[in-house]
Amino acid sequence: MGAMDKRKGRRQKTERFSVASDHSLDALFERFYHAKVAEGRKERTLESYRENYGFFVTYMDLRGYGRDVRLVTPDFIREYIVWNLNEKVRFDGHKFKSEAEQTVGITASSVNTRLKTMRTMFRYLAEEELIETNPFNSVKKVEEDDNEIHIMSVDQLKKLLAAPNQRRYSGFRDYVVMNVLLDGFLRINEALSLRRSDIDFDLGMVNIRAEQSKNRKSRAVPLKKQTLKLIQDLLRENEDFDNDYVFLANYGEPLCDGQFRHRLKEYAKLAEIPIRVHPHLFRHTAATMFLEAGGDLRHLQLILGHSDLRMVMRYTHLSKASIKNQHEQYSPLNEVMGKLNKERKVLR
Repeated sequence: MGAMDKRKGRRQKTERFSVASDHSLDALFERFYHAKVAEGRKERTLESYRENYGFFVTYMDLRGYGRDVRLVTPDFIREYIVWNLNEKVRFDGHKFKSEAEQTVGITASSVNTRLKTMRTMFRYLAEEELIETNPFNSVKKVEEDDNEIHIMSVDQLKKLLAAPNQRRYSGFRDYVVMNVLLDGFLRINEALSLRRSDIDFDLGMVNIRAEQSKNRKSRAVPLKKQTLKLIQDLLRENEDFDNDYVFLANYGEPLCDGQFRHRLKEYAKLAEIPIRVHPHLFRHTAATMFLEAGGDLRHLQLILGHSDLRMVMRYTHLSKASIKNQHEQYSPLNEVMGKLNKERKVLR
């Protein structure tokens, strides 16, 4: 009687909530991941899927939740966003980051990047009818502050380019990488994947192979003679190594972007540049300077390798100095005040 009383009104448990295979988030992620492998996604994209999924389930683990797809609700996703913005320790556990750099909260753009993988995954799950509803449909992107994106000034670029010790192989190589990034408007993986055969010294062009390009399309990018000369000098230095890549580490293996990012940070510290310097900043800066100097959007689009002109607009964050200069040059007061000043001189 007593045992029956204890059971009265309680739901019978027949299924382990956290390990039901149909609802296992890890199993569903693997299914999504292999579908993207079959679609031919780039290795770096696949790596980002694993990385961003890892961030998401780490938060589930911290909350003490089982990795069950049914627990991923709009409210849970919003909690994850708030945690990233306000509580997540930035660069936590990063071997190249000091304690001072490990600040609380990550940027809105970083949060949106982390969520992008999860949105893609859950859209796939919904399309495959592996879930009934997509919880991400009702969760908006985090609003990003336009001021998050910076560019370098000409003076900062000069100081940064002067930082590597070119008497050393590694310093000269880094100097060439920076020149190629700036002159070619390249992404870091595009630059570091360059081989001797990708460079046409007669035409003054480099070929970005489809498998290295973000949009999976090859493109030809022009470089100035002085940049091509630097590459030729570096290739002569590389003759000691049996490797076709242009940018090599000290022992002859291809230079990794992590190695270069770390060295770039040291150069930025040496040059006393007050903003966060990273490889993609060269691309932002180059595109902005190209437009400020009078280059047109269509040619910039071809150099950057974007199929959508709207994407190019992301690289047109004109500096305040440039806006001030344009205003000085084209303000309507130039016409009005110019005439008034002339008249005053006549009267005097």
